[in-house]
Amino acid sequence: MLRSNALLGVGGFATFLALLELVPRSGLVSPNYLPPASRIGVALADLVGDPAFWAALGDTVRGWSIGLAVAVALGVAVGFVVGTVPVLREFTASTIEFLRPIPSVALIPLAVLVFGTDLRSVLLLVVYAAFWQVLVQVLYGVQDVDPVAQDTARTFGLNRWARLRHVTWPTALPYVLTGVRLAAAVALILAVTAELVIGAPGLGNEIGTAQSGGAVARMYALVIVTGLLGVAVNVLARRLERWLLAWHPSLRREVAE
Repeated sequence: MLRSNALLGVGGFATFLALLELVPRSGLVSPNYLPPASRIGVALADLVGDPAFWAALGDTVRGWSIGLAVAVALGVAVGFVVGTVPVLREFTASTIEFLRPIPSVALIPLAVLVFGTDLRSVLLLVVYAAFWQVLVQVLYGVQDVDPVAQDTARTFGLNRWARLRHVTWPTALPYVLTGVRLAAAVALILAVTAELVIGAPGLGNEIGTAQSGGAVARMYALVIVTGLLGVAVNVLARRLERWLLAWHPSLRREVAE
């Protein structure tokens, strides 16, 4: 079954590449706006030998990883503090619901005004966007703890820290990892967007430079690289989730099936 699904996936991607090659050559779309897949492939191969590309890739990965790490640390810490104190949860609920929907791109003028076009502007946008993904999931996880398990832990004399470690954390961990996986994707999107709009060093800046310079094939090659980077981020997040939740019943059922 897994092999069949893999073959279908490969077949679908091959069909996509074939269409990407045929559509521009047939004249349905001008090659000036959408080059054939073969030209994009050549541009992609040229990127491998370009030191500027590797420097841009490193800048994007650095902004993404630092921003994601800060967002996860803040989201988990704030989520557990707010989620385990009912008064704080009620006190902050309306504020969270007000701030969470604000698009991070709306903060671009503020980021440029305060930090200019360097890494700090990227981090501001990445942390703001990714933080809410983690926080909301942690809050859901903490609220999902079985009250009977909490009462049982108190009956056996477990203090607050022990209950947090042995009861709350195992229940919330699947939610935390879901938040991390969502935050990882959002962080990458915001990192590239910030580089593209602000002009901070990275793949987004390279995409904007290629577009303004008329290097359309190079632009599409860079877009493909960002897509591959997104796939790699998702795969790594999934593997982390499987590794840390190997004990969880839902994962064991998934593996068994």
